[in-house]
Amino acid sequence: MSTLAAAPLVDSFGRVHNNLRISITDRCNVRCFYCMPEKGVEFMPRSEILTFEEIERFVRVAVTLGVNKIRITGGEPLVRKDLPVLLRKLIDIPGVNDIALTTNGVLLPKLAGPLYDAGLRRLNIHLDTLDRDRFFHITRRDDLGKVLDGIALARRLGFGPIKLNAVAVKNLVEEDIVPIARFCRENRIEPRFIEFMPLDAQQLWNKSKVLTADEIIETLSREVAPLVPVADPDPRAPATEYVYTDGGGTVGFISSVSKPFCMNCNRLRITSDGKLRYCLFAIEETDVRGILRSGTDEELARTIRETVSKKWIGHEINSSRFVAPPRPMYAIGG
Repeated sequence: MSTLAAAPLVDSFGRVHNNLRISITDRCNVRCFYCMPEKGVEFMPRSEILTFEEIERFVRVAVTLGVNKIRITGGEPLVRKDLPVLLRKLIDIPGVNDIALTTNGVLLPKLAGPLYDAGLRRLNIHLDTLDRDRFFHITRRDDLGKVLDGIALARRLGFGPIKLNAVAVKNLVEEDIVPIARFCRENRIEPRFIEFMPLDAQQLWNKSKVLTADEIIETLSREVAPLVPVADPDPRAPATEYVYTDGGGTVGFISSVSKPFCMNCNRLRITSDGKLRYCLFAIEETDVRGILRSGTDEELARTIRETVSKKWIGHEINSSRFVAPPRPMYAIGG
C-alpha cells in the first residue's frame, strides 16, 4: 500500500482529487419531479448496496490516496437504517478532516439529535420553496412542515454550517427565490441555488428550463440587497459564493450549466451499489463492489487511481457532443 499511496490522486489534466461523495442508498421518501417519477421506480436490491463495513473500507483506502473530504448523499441518506453508526465510523478514520451530509430534511426532526451525537456538524438541506402548495407540486409530498421543523432543530442543536440547496427551474421557482434568500438571512443559513441539470429520470430537462445564476443574482441584488463576489474564493469549491454588501450573509451558486467549473473539479463519487465515477455526468463507471467483497486493498487503491487518471476534461453540457448519463441523479448520488 505504501507505494500506491505515495502520490496524490491526479488526473491527466493535473487536477488533484481529495473530495469523495458517497451515495449510501438510491431510495428516497419524496418524489421531486425533476429527479424521480411519481410511480414505478425500481430501486436496487439490498444485496447490491454496499454495507457500512464496505463503505468504511473504501474510505480508509481512499484516505491513503489523499482523500480528506467526505460527503454522504443518496437518494435520501436518512432513510438508510443506522446512519449515525456509519457516520461515527467515518468520522473516526484518521485523515478525514471534513464530513458533510446532504438531505431533504424530512426525517431531520427524528434524526438530527442522533446525527449530532455521532459527530456530524455540516448539513446541506434541500428545499426549493417555502410555499406549502408548491412544495407539494415539486416533491409530491406534503412534508414542508417536517423540513422546517428539522431545520429549526438542527440550528438549536448547533449544526453549522447549514446550507440550503434549491434547484433553479425556470418558470417555476422565480417567486421562491426572494423568500428563500430572506429566510436564510434571518436564520444564518447559506442558500445555494443550483442550476437545473440534465439528470432527471423522466428526461424533462432542456436548456430553456435553466434559471441561471446570473438571473438569480440580478433578482436578489434588486429585491434583497446588492451581491458581490467573495474576495479570494476557493477555486476548488463547486459553488461560486457572493456576499451581501449590507453584511447579511453569503449566497452560493452552482452554475454547472451556464458556467461549468470542470477544470477546477476535485471530486470523485461512489454510488450506493459500488460504482466509482470520476464525474457526476460520466457515461462510464468502474465497479469496485467486487473488489470490496473479494479483492485486496492494493487492488482497490490501484483501481481508484486508474479511474481518476481516466477522467475526462468535462461534461460538455453546452456542446452538441453532450450525452446525458444513463443513470438519474438519485441512482448516482447528489
